[in-house]
This record gives sequence, C-alpha cells and structure tokens, in this order.
Amino acid sequence: MARSYWLVNSNRSKVKRFIENTNNKDQFSKYIFIDSGKVTSTWGKEPPVMTKREELKIEKARDEYKKLLSQGWRKTPPVWGN
Repeated sequence: MARSYWLVNSNRSKVKRFIENTNNKDQFSKYIFIDSGKVTSTWGKEPPVMTKREELKIEKARDEYKKLLSQGWRKTPPVWGN
C-alpha cells in the first residue's frame, strides 16, 4: 500500500492527500495523485467530501506540497479512508 501525506489549510476547511499512483504504466516517471477535499461538518465528526483528483509527476507534486506548506497549510493525520 502506498504511503500518503496529508495537509490541511489554516482554517481547517480544506484537505489534500498526496499519494503515489501505484498503477502507473509509465516505466520512466512516477506520478502522484493529489486528492482535494472540503470539510462539510465539524472537524473530525465526518470525513471531508472529496472534490477533485489530479495526477502530477512526482517532482511537480513535491513542488505543490512545498508551496502549500509555505502558504500556511499544515501536516495532519489521515482524514478519510483510502
């Protein structure tokens, strides 16, 4: 199972999960899924609603992760299942 990395924005209304695409057919590049979610209830009572999935090459996904951290997003434990 692929490891996932989670971020939450500063007001805890959005989350993002970064997870490796283990079914990728490209032998030369690794890809990461970035799943975005919207928190629709009190934090922790219900999982966020997934709103978007994008797939980026690992280098671009790392850049996006770093950019979000610099914008005030924080690491968080998993908030919805795989």
